[in-house]
Amino acid sequence: MSLFLIQDFFTKSDPFLEIYRINDDATLQLVYRTETVMNNLNPVWKTFKVSLNCLCSGDQHRKLQCTVWDWDSNGKHDYIGEFEATYNEMRAASEGRQVQWPCINHKYKVKKKNYKNSGIIILSQCKVIKMHSFVDYIMGGCQIQFTVAIDFTASNGDPGNSCSLHYIHPFHPNEYLKVLLSVGDICQDYDSDKMIPAFGFGAKIPPDYKVSHNFPLNCNEENPECAGIQGLVQAYQNILPKLQLYGPTNISPIIQKVALTASQEQHAKEALQYFILLVLTDGVVTDMADTREAIVDSSRLPMSIIIVGVGSADFSDMRLLDQDDLRTSRGQAAVRDNVQFVPFSHFKNAPPLPLLLHPLPGSSPFSLTPPLSPRVLPSSLTPPLSPRVLPLLSNSAPFSPRVLPLLSNSAPLSQAPPAPPSPL
Repeated sequence: MSLFLIQDFFTKSDPFLEIYRINDDATLQLVYRTETVMNNLNPVWKTFKVSLNCLCSGDQHRKLQCTVWDWDSNGKHDYIGEFEATYNEMRAASEGRQVQWPCINHKYKVKKKNYKNSGIIILSQCKVIKMHSFVDYIMGGCQIQFTVAIDFTASNGDPGNSCSLHYIHPFHPNEYLKVLLSVGDICQDYDSDKMIPAFGFGAKIPPDYKVSHNFPLNCNEENPECAGIQGLVQAYQNILPKLQLYGPTNISPIIQKVALTASQEQHAKEALQYFILLVLTDGVVTDMADTREAIVDSSRLPMSIIIVGVGSADFSDMRLLDQDDLRTSRGQAAVRDNVQFVPFSHFKNAPPLPLLLHPLPGSSPFSLTPPLSPRVLPSSLTPPLSPRVLPLLSNSAPFSPRVLPLLSNSAPLSQAPPAPPSPL
């Protein structure tokens, strides 16, 4: 969207605009705050992107409250005026014409007899970008690339001690193995070749015993793939005695590693893979800012992340990564929610499928089956699953139109608000 303001004031101001979604309970939710344009009577704000879900919860007729302020360094910004709009009104600007609203200061309207408005807000452009869902990828013939990352930090405890989360019992699997066997078994059904890249993080590794946050479990840098879940379990058990558990709990390197591969795939002539990263950790990540940044960057790629909390730690802060409006420290927002966090304790005594693939409100139950082979779908086939059924994986991502001849019903999504204005 591209907005600018025309005012009739004699003195210049430092205006910025805030857009609020009016919720069903009449509360206001900040959706976007523009940058401040300093010392300007008729500012033109930078083009910005925001998801339709964030803007109006998918309701094209939901009221939006838009307020213009005159920035003040002491934080007590002066009120210029406001107006109400809807997405339905805004999208008219996508048809090549401008849309405008009078900016009204209600106090001036009451006090001043000849008051008309405090300026005109003009929307010069509104572009709708359609993004594809996980289901779109699968129905378009895309295959799944499933990757696993395991926490080997010292907080897990000495693997030789029976209290350690990495303790290898001769008859009973530890919690990491339980997650691999339960969650991994489901995910590998979507991986056509069943070859799973597997990595560890947070340990000192041989031969020089330097800390690494993305070392291959099979010790093969050139080919970190394991043959199925059983091969992954074997690699995990083989490397565990060779490691010195250390720290810190940094998961951004492994997210960036998988994202790099997904990015290369995305820029290929035909993107044929969707990437799922399963991260197993026993505590809150140390590099939270870098992790948020890596997740926001990955939200633009054909990639989803499952984070499973192992053990009894307080994972409250980890839920910050699993939210609709995830932002970096610079205010850059994810274009979609591509992260699912769940503590293993929530499904250790129950099937993991309902928790990992928990339907959104209003979704109907479904039967989850492995995907079909690529390019075997007749052109008349329509998707049996609604994109809303898989919150974990039903997040949109940019994709080549050549690969998805079948579907065109994905929800429009794009980038959301920057940080609050902070001019010097």
